[in-house]
Amino acid sequence: MSLAIGIDIGGTKVAGGVVDEEGNVLVRARRDTPHRSKRPRVVEDTIVDVVEELRSQRPDVAAVGIGAAGFVAADRATVVFAPHLSWRHEPLRDALSKRIDTPILVENDANAACWAEWRFGAAQGESDVVMVNLGTGIGGAILMHGELIRGRYGIAGEFGHMQVVPEGQRCECGNRGCWEQYASGNALVREARAMILANSPVATDLAARVDGRADELTGPIVTEAARDGDATATELLAEIGHWLGIGIANLAAAFDPGTFVIGGGVSAAGELLLGPARENFRRRLTGRGYRPEAQIVAARLGNEAGLIGAADLARNESSA
Repeated sequence: MSLAIGIDIGGTKVAGGVVDEEGNVLVRARRDTPHRSKRPRVVEDTIVDVVEELRSQRPDVAAVGIGAAGFVAADRATVVFAPHLSWRHEPLRDALSKRIDTPILVENDANAACWAEWRFGAAQGESDVVMVNLGTGIGGAILMHGELIRGRYGIAGEFGHMQVVPEGQRCECGNRGCWEQYASGNALVREARAMILANSPVATDLAARVDGRADELTGPIVTEAARDGDATATELLAEIGHWLGIGIANLAAAFDPGTFVIGGGVSAAGELLLGPARENFRRRLTGRGYRPEAQIVAARLGNEAGLIGAADLARNESSA
């Protein structure tokens, strides 16, 4: 049995696991992500610490895969830009190779998650997949004919920054009207908090859940309220689903996949989100009524998809 370590680096956590050839996570380790104002070396220290802990329990690993939240160059060695970390053109693979005596691969975290869902999760058996990860923003990945599509510079799949509303909401990227300003966790929370701050009578239940403190409202709280039958929370999730469907219809026009996999924290809302997304996708799909319609399904592997995919990709490359 060939084992590999997968590491998933996000803005708040560095999660790792030893993964077998079936996609099972056998051993886990986790650390908080150091603050992005610190030196790149501090994050590397954390990665090495997680790898060492995992190898102390399973020393027979063949490779280490790193899934990084950021732009990863086509060489799968360099993190060009990571907004939540202090990496700018960081030669991560080379830096870690000096400290870890195992083959190392660096991959974008959304690509790694998409690979995992294709190999072991919701997209098994599908040849052409687009994954959309709804979290704080929107990340994405493209897999065609069983191959990840990374683009000329390695940065394909940044769907969150497609413009869907000309001169719309200002985005952190500097542009206006980006998709993630309308179909992400940030968008959901922004709209819910605005209703509480406006003392809207239809936001009474949401306000009560945070004792009127709008800044304490989170996406999971909105989702919980919707599951409990709160009409406003349900409407807010449906609006996110509406915009999700618009973006997916655009992606269908560009890539024509057989399956869209929806992952990320917001996808925990399930059909409260995906139902409206499918409905609006059908209404917006180019050539609707005259073409096959892609499936829109929820991811199955949850928060571990990134580390599972990173491990599997690293194992495959080391054995090639």
